[in-house]
Amino acid sequence: MRLLFIINPISGTARKTNLPRLIASTIDRERFSYDIVHTRYAGHAAELARHAVDDGTDIVVAVGGDGTVNEVARAIRDTPVALGIIPCGSGNGLARHLMLPLTPRRAIDIINRCEIHALDYGLINDRPFFCTCGMGFDAYISHKFAEARTRGLATYVEKVLTEGLDYQPQIYAIDNDEFSAFLISCANASQYGNDAYIAPQASMRDGLLDVIIVSPFDLIEAPGIIMEMMNKTLDKSNKILTFRTSSLTIHRPRPDYIHYDGDPVMTDADVNIRLVHQGIRVIVNPAADKRRRRPNALQTAMGNIFNDIRDLRAEILSRTPDTAAIKKFIDRL
Repeated sequence: MRLLFIINPISGTARKTNLPRLIASTIDRERFSYDIVHTRYAGHAAELARHAVDDGTDIVVAVGGDGTVNEVARAIRDTPVALGIIPCGSGNGLARHLMLPLTPRRAIDIINRCEIHALDYGLINDRPFFCTCGMGFDAYISHKFAEARTRGLATYVEKVLTEGLDYQPQIYAIDNDEFSAFLISCANASQYGNDAYIAPQASMRDGLLDVIIVSPFDLIEAPGIIMEMMNKTLDKSNKILTFRTSSLTIHRPRPDYIHYDGDPVMTDADVNIRLVHQGIRVIVNPAADKRRRRPNALQTAMGNIFNDIRDLRAEILSRTPDTAAIKKFIDRL
């Protein structure tokens, strides 16, 4: 089988100078022949992937972050070419949903096993997405994040905290119902990235999108909602309305931003979203077992902070605040 590795040299934070040597020493040469190319500018990964399709390549492996993976996936969808992933970004949303290893050597081992499944993808106003799309606050933050000089989780969290205080919910119409919503997300996969699960029960195999409508909430409730995302329990929140569908149309009062896998774009007021069932072939991890995933360090830290905030809130509401609880919260921050 013919492989093409498309390496984005500037994605994530880790250097990739040793990756060609690692590929050469790890790939199953009895099963595969391969070439390696590097991207030079935004959109180059998609161009290289399209050439690979025309050239009869069997598998295109995206080596980079979510942007690189999504560029390649968009170029090879609805073709016989399969997508492989060596995750090297900060969020790695699709790789994490698929339970792919986050270390290059182990990711190459998965490619060597070469178990390929046909999975779903989505379209929002005819723009393909593979994890999530949406509108409202997450699209607004995606726009602000795209304008930032630096990338990564720290920058994203900074934008959420600084921009979230001034963001105003909007009114959305779906079918004959109207919703005041902080955001609306349509999920093909379970998470945004960094193990932030916007749709814990979403599947890329069921032919359905998980639609998540987040109701407006006050500032004191925000840490709880974030913690529910990190603990895969957001679907149980009383601030969340969820349903499943293969297509929907959402009307907004005016043109505004949407996002597709974190890429922001301004669109008309009407937003059309639909699922393409089994439209992309992907190398999956045959040993993936979601039940074995343990909370990571960020989830644990967020859990501790949330518990402190919850205790402090209870004290404030009782009008007899415990100074020890306040000190504990401040020390934690």
